[in-house]
Amino acid sequence: MSEPKNLLPWSSPREENAPRIDTSIPHSARVYDYWLGGKDNFEADRKVAEGTAAAAPGIVQGARDNRAFLGRAVRFLAEQGITQFLDIGTGIPTQGNTHEVAQQVNPAARIAYVDNDPIVMTHARALLRSTREGRTCYVEADLRAPKTILDHPEINDVIDFREPVALVIVGTLMFITDEEDPPGLVRQYTEALVPGSYFAVSHVTADFFPKAVGNAADAYRTPDLGFTPRTKAQISEYFKGFELVEPGMVPVAMWRPDEDPELAPKREHGAYGAIGRKI
Repeated sequence: MSEPKNLLPWSSPREENAPRIDTSIPHSARVYDYWLGGKDNFEADRKVAEGTAAAAPGIVQGARDNRAFLGRAVRFLAEQGITQFLDIGTGIPTQGNTHEVAQQVNPAARIAYVDNDPIVMTHARALLRSTREGRTCYVEADLRAPKTILDHPEINDVIDFREPVALVIVGTLMFITDEEDPPGLVRQYTEALVPGSYFAVSHVTADFFPKAVGNAADAYRTPDLGFTPRTKAQISEYFKGFELVEPGMVPVAMWRPDEDPELAPKREHGAYGAIGRKI
């Protein structure tokens, strides 16, 4: 892969034009940031976040469990020898970003971040710096446009799809409607991966607490936002051609937890987490 011109290997390209941002419209990444205790959110985001948390108080802990799952998943993948990560729907930078976790294990790890919120990309380019041995890039694009992402020159300058890649889509597929065919979209990404690659997913479900998750979905819904909880069987469709690693598809807080499960506080489980290896 060639190096971008006029860039150090640990730097990231910047957009020539400032992003167009309408902070009066709530965005899922900024609502999530609020639940995680971040400060990169606006009144419209906070209104949705607070209303959803009032309807389903467990959602704040659920957001934090989801973020913790990301860290454990990336660490696991890096420990398996994966050196390339495609993180789609990365969200606003906070502690334990994908490249930070991966490069703690292997400083030469390379990460391509993708999100459709220009605020996310602005913060990512300003704050997320790779090690000198590794590489990162930040691309504003939408998960619903696989070809745009897979063919993007900046991504292909960092990720070599001829070698194993970890595809990371954590807490994002729930925002894809059934009409948009999430299994079909996922398949376009997974078909681009060589055997030995991995796929990490977390996804909201109503399998455990249907009333609470239903209340959250109702409160979260606006003209611009909404999410679709899915069953274990539906989420399993994303893993065709993959073999799930232990412990399989489980609540995110229970996927290889750092804490002793017997000592963990009681959770209102609202999301599954899983990692599969392409066979």
